[in-house]
Amino acid sequence: MRLVTYATPDTMSARLGALMDGDRRVLDIQAAAKLAGIDAAPYASMLALIDAGPAALDGARELADRTRQDGVGEVFEDRETVRLHAPLPNPRRLRDCTCFLQHLRNARAVRYTRLAAREADPEAAMEKFRAAGALDVPREWEIAPVYLNSNHLSIIGPGDDVVWPDEAHRMDYELEWAVVTGSGGSNIKAEKAAEHFFGFTIFNDVSARDIQAIEIRTGAGMGGPGKDFDAGNAMGPCIVTADEFSDPYNLDMAARINGEEWSRGNTSMMDHRFEDVLAHLSRSQSIHPGEIFGSGTVPSGCGLEHNRYLSDGDTIELEVEGIGILKNRIVKPSDWRDRQTPDEN
Repeated sequence: MRLVTYATPDTMSARLGALMDGDRRVLDIQAAAKLAGIDAAPYASMLALIDAGPAALDGARELADRTRQDGVGEVFEDRETVRLHAPLPNPRRLRDCTCFLQHLRNARAVRYTRLAAREADPEAAMEKFRAAGALDVPREWEIAPVYLNSNHLSIIGPGDDVVWPDEAHRMDYELEWAVVTGSGGSNIKAEKAAEHFFGFTIFNDVSARDIQAIEIRTGAGMGGPGKDFDAGNAMGPCIVTADEFSDPYNLDMAARINGEEWSRGNTSMMDHRFEDVLAHLSRSQSIHPGEIFGSGTVPSGCGLEHNRYLSDGDTIELEVEGIGILKNRIVKPSDWRDRQTPDEN
């Protein structure tokens, strides 16, 4: 199923829906349940559906099939008339993982190329950096997926504006996808981890690179204010349930800025798959239903890797095969103040 959280112009209250008929219509699942005379409580929201377990998801599939066959018009909305929210606007937790190691290598190469350019002999400086291992990914990152905790309290959906944070100058997108957990557990085995997958969505971990660089220099890691600002985590347009994919690790990914393609990759490029993520992060700690785990950035999947950055008013489109397109615009608020760019190196 292709599940969404949406609102209509009449009520603006969030509802659980399913995209149908080539994504042209949205089924109000709770309304369909009430019409069928069955318990509608599991269909009050995406999180309620996840918490209700596999039986509720099977029930949603049956409702979709029944309404499609019966042609019940009052439980459908035209896709163009509704506003999609983030499909899971209230996850229990959001963590972003480093599953694509080549992205890190690319980012390091850009950073040290900039540093080398300041030297009298840039080529010699780069060779010195290479010899010192500065461009290498730490061995610990190759062994297991490192993660950062992201702001799960401020998630935006398709069509929402990313608000440019104050004092930031180098804004960037990150082309990612994410898994949503459908069941919990601890000490999960990698070969059993897929049983805990509810579905997949697209994730844009928007980043203020100049602010992030300051945090990195403190030793606090890659997160913090450079990533946790309000309206900085975008997801959508839907959650596609895991059963829809015969092989989720062969999906094309692309990013376009104002219609121009900046990035292209494939989920097959993951060094750590989501099964590895759950196996690693569930060691001696519980994973819960309704958590989101981001993949990290696909290689070439951000402006940093190309030494290009976003501008006020840019439209960002992230596309993942089989899921759809997540489209957002980045805007500066009216009181944004232009300050001196911090030295990000």
